[in-house]
Amino acid sequence: MKLTRWQSPVAANWSGISRLTDLRDEIDRLFEVPLAGLTQTSPWMSGWTPALDVYEDKDHFTVQAEVPGMKKEDIEVSLHEGTLTISGERKEEAKSEEGGLYRSERYFGRFQRAVDLPASVVGDKVKAEYRDGILTITLPKAEEAKPKQINVNAG
Repeated sequence: MKLTRWQSPVAANWSGISRLTDLRDEIDRLFEVPLAGLTQTSPWMSGWTPALDVYEDKDHFTVQAEVPGMKKEDIEVSLHEGTLTISGERKEEAKSEEGGLYRSERYFGRFQRAVDLPASVVGDKVKAEYRDGILTITLPKAEEAKPKQINVNAG
């Protein structure tokens, strides 16, 4: 009986392996991309979600959310365990008795946005201001989250 040492096949010798990998990647892309638009954060499934920006400087985080056409009483802001939550409800305006609706593209109803903050903040010093359809929330960083200047001593 003759023993031959086993060697793993080399993938480069089989030209079809790269085409199979490309096919698998393409199938994955086809299933992921269209379905990604139907997640719960999608406006098609949840009504609407306001666009927002988060800025950071050495002392604060600033969050700006677009919530035009709302009253400040219809907006709620909360902070819990490092997550800022903005929620509310945009109410539909009363319809005219004289004519019917020709076209409607605005979203109405409840919304909620949650933002995980990358550092701790001082919760009792958070300020929110609503002006011209923009909600601006200023969140002061906790002292331990602020950058520290370290002096280098010559020794």
